[in-house]
Amino acid sequence: MSNEKNDVKNKVYQRIESSIPGMIELETLLTSIPALAPESGGQGELAKAQALESWLRGRGIDDLVRLDAEDPRVASGIRPNLLATIQGKSDSSRLWIMTHLDVVPEGERSMWTSDPWTVTVKDGKVFGRGVEDNQQGLVASVFAALAFVEQGIVPERTIKLLFVADEEVGSKFGIQHLLARHDLFRKDDLILIPDGGNPEGTEIEVAEKNICWLKVATKGVQTHGSRPDRGANAFLAGCDLALRIHALEKKVFSAVDDLFEPNRTTLSPTKKEANVPNVNTIPGDDVFCVDMRILPKYPVAQVLAEVRKEADKVALEHKVKISLEVIQSNESKATAPDAPVVKELAKAIKEVYGVDAHPIGIGGGTVGAYLRTAGFDCVVWARMNETAHQPNESADLANLVGDTKVFASLALL
Repeated sequence: MSNEKNDVKNKVYQRIESSIPGMIELETLLTSIPALAPESGGQGELAKAQALESWLRGRGIDDLVRLDAEDPRVASGIRPNLLATIQGKSDSSRLWIMTHLDVVPEGERSMWTSDPWTVTVKDGKVFGRGVEDNQQGLVASVFAALAFVEQGIVPERTIKLLFVADEEVGSKFGIQHLLARHDLFRKDDLILIPDGGNPEGTEIEVAEKNICWLKVATKGVQTHGSRPDRGANAFLAGCDLALRIHALEKKVFSAVDDLFEPNRTTLSPTKKEANVPNVNTIPGDDVFCVDMRILPKYPVAQVLAEVRKEADKVALEHKVKISLEVIQSNESKATAPDAPVVKELAKAIKEVYGVDAHPIGIGGGTVGAYLRTAGFDCVVWARMNETAHQPNESADLANLVGDTKVFASLALL
């Protein structure tokens, strides 16, 4: 690297290192505005997006565009997606850093040691709902851009900061809306999603399991608990089917892939809805859900077909009717381990953190799945505490600074 480029990088890094008070300020602002989806009893992300837009404009990032999705379930009628552009010397391979505005509810308040919607700083960490998921990545992306903007430095490549809605409950009003309605991305862009990672920063997620959430409803015949033969026990049939679905992991979908952890398909019965309120009634209706994380070699349709076969067997044996409803389903292609975004990110991680990062696959779902399915290479990476969705969610200030440097380094390559 030339002396001139080294000087620029040093100036950018020094500005980032001095930005901790500003990072805490932005984390505090964002956390104070609970951006909850209507599924979680909230009004979406609009107030948070507006506050962020105002904050960015006040600090010189003013090339901002809103790409909203309509949602009649919230009072405003919209779910906001905000795009910020920092023009670089080259626009041929732009750097996208995509984070999400929404958060999950605080959960059991008594398990928090502080107000989840008020940031507290202790032992080099910030605490609060959303500070890591996904505000660590959001704040780091903002301060990577500000390290250029505030010093009048033009990055080597154009930076695109994309703040999306609705990630926590399916992305219909976020990345799915953007891919369907707007032509934003190019094949040569570097797309980074800082929404997952490990404490060492060594894992670059390039692939995701296929995901299907299934609702199973059983219709039997309700009767008195003393006369079970007069009815058809929907709960008993549901239990039988839940066990059969889980058994398909080993009986049918037994392949392993060490890119993932766990390295197999998992078919896990999860949520159970209430049926009858008293002990001495045989339930005529029963509902449970299954969270299916499927190795990419198995199409979701193949798994659903096997589940349907088992459901038909159970229905016949227990004299019930069983319906299957797909709540959410997504299949994802993989980003090649040697794709430019993987190699350049690994180089930046090595420079900043001094560790060797490697490609992995995950069972969780991110917005990356939709991008890969649409034909765009992307990676998911951050160095984080892995406290997302937990009480006392936290983000290390050291991770905020380090990740910001990684993002800035990618803009300088």
